[in-house]
Amino acid sequence: MTASRDSRSAVAGGPARHIPVLSRTAVDFLGVRDGGVYVDATFGGGGYSREILAAADCVVIGIDRDRNAVVAGEDLVRAASGRLVLLQRNFSELQVAARNAGHAAVDGVVFDLGVSSAQLDDPARGFSFRHDGFLDMRMGSDGPTAADLIRVVGERDLARIIATLGEERHARALARAIVRRRSAAPIRTTRALAEIICRIVHGRPGAIHPATRTFQALRIFVNDELAELLAGLGAAEQILKPGGRLVVVAFHSLEDRIVKSFLAERATEPKQSRHLPPAHVVSPAFTLLIKRPLLPDAAEVTANPRARSAKLRAAERTGAPPWPRPAGPLPRLPSLAEVMGRAQ
Repeated sequence: MTASRDSRSAVAGGPARHIPVLSRTAVDFLGVRDGGVYVDATFGGGGYSREILAAADCVVIGIDRDRNAVVAGEDLVRAASGRLVLLQRNFSELQVAARNAGHAAVDGVVFDLGVSSAQLDDPARGFSFRHDGFLDMRMGSDGPTAADLIRVVGERDLARIIATLGEERHARALARAIVRRRSAAPIRTTRALAEIICRIVHGRPGAIHPATRTFQALRIFVNDELAELLAGLGAAEQILKPGGRLVVVAFHSLEDRIVKSFLAERATEPKQSRHLPPAHVVSPAFTLLIKRPLLPDAAEVTANPRARSAKLRAAERTGAPPWPRPAGPLPRLPSLAEVMGRAQ
């Protein structure tokens, strides 16, 4: 692999629209080196991919479930001169994406979880209560929208979704108000939903917007983000070479809890059971690089308020075989298909 100096300079130039949080720290933990192959599992605006490509003469496989992000990334693909492969895929398809790019094993995988600035800033995507637009919230283009969900979900299920995924203590009152309002008129826009929420949850100076937790809960549910994350972590374990690095930046407590549990379990030497033969005992698949998550410093939070809730965790793949695919811990909620099916 012989990337030209011009290629390295081209990908380093031009700020990405989305400001990646803890990007320099994440790239340092990846241990990017010449000849390596790395997966940017949340391509977004290309911030992480850009930094990885600029750090060494390496290859990056970028994936994103958002077709808009893939299309917008074509300029960086051209600037990288063959060192960036960009694919529209979900986390659960990470292993397939790597193989489609010609790599059965990779040297590092990085996840920057959550919604991107480009998605938040586009009213048509329906992610933000700060812009009025159709209540879509899908990161991809398939499946029911948040408006579809709001139209049919039962009050009890809606309260559970908002309470569990948004950690909103006013979930029952919000669900009751939403169901009452939709009986009079459909709730199709972000503004309409935000107005309902603001009548129940009152804002306080210096606190987050009253609609933040509910919008977050609906987005996570519509996109099945927690199950996709767990599947993506399992896929990363499958394709990382011995010594390969896994780095995850999470912004939501439920996401971080999943990452923490996954890595803690797989970095622990299982206790030997006298009832099982030695062949059934699995060895740790990861070694933790840090015991506690790293947080952004005050300067980064000031420059990029989105960074305030970020937590970075990192681990290194051992030479042990991958563990069986993870089954939890995920919140006990009905699936989107089940909720929509009940309305049929």
